[in-house]
Amino acid sequence: MSELSIRSLSKSFGGVQAVNDVSFEVGSGEFLAMIGPNGAGKSTCFNMINGQLAPDSGSIMFEERDLAGLKPREIWRLGVGRTFQVAATFGSMTVIENVQMALLSHAGDIYRMFPAASRLHRARALDLLDQVGMREAADRPSRELAYGDVKRIELAIALANEPRLLLMDEPTAGMAPRERNDLIALVKRLVVERGISVLFTEHSMDVVFAFADRIIVLARGRLIASGTAQEIQNDAKVREVYFGTGKTYAGTAS
Repeated sequence: MSELSIRSLSKSFGGVQAVNDVSFEVGSGEFLAMIGPNGAGKSTCFNMINGQLAPDSGSIMFEERDLAGLKPREIWRLGVGRTFQVAATFGSMTVIENVQMALLSHAGDIYRMFPAASRLHRARALDLLDQVGMREAADRPSRELAYGDVKRIELAIALANEPRLLLMDEPTAGMAPRERNDLIALVKRLVVERGISVLFTEHSMDVVFAFADRIIVLARGRLIASGTAQEIQNDAKVREVYFGTGKTYAGTAS
């Protein structure tokens, strides 16, 4: 069963075809990695799925609902979580207040004035922080956190709307090797426990090959390969394109 089904997705900017007739699926509970060289179309594809960009053509079906053209907040409310390449929190707020803000939005309480927002959803926020290993830092100002801890807070925020699909854009960017593996191992454990489907982009091949259930590869806007870590490592087109310049591929999608 597919949680997300992408069909013939395309997007161009002027004369540049950034994404060209891309189709793939994310299965229920699947941990799917999207990789490719710079300029492959990963970010454009990702941003169409999440609503930052409207596709020129194609469909983005999430649980039988076409997301194409919807705004990010509408997609979020349908049960799609998102983390970003550059993690950020509200530095003037405490750690728990950052998570509470996401919970307030999910519950539709964002405009409620009474009781004080700091008392709303505190128990649930503490539970989410406990799950990502940050409960002890709940009342610390977010601006004091190390970057790896900010990534954990971002994960807690992404889980606040109880997503059934989680989109993660370069989740380990800017992190040391041990931090990368610890974070992805945590993500994998949490999403497996909840049955959440995950689509993530990632440049760290050690993370991709160690944790992804399946990998899809983009090059120059086209899908050129899909398979397990072993299949991708042994794919001649992927070795030529991904580990080369990414400029020589001119074939059709496989």
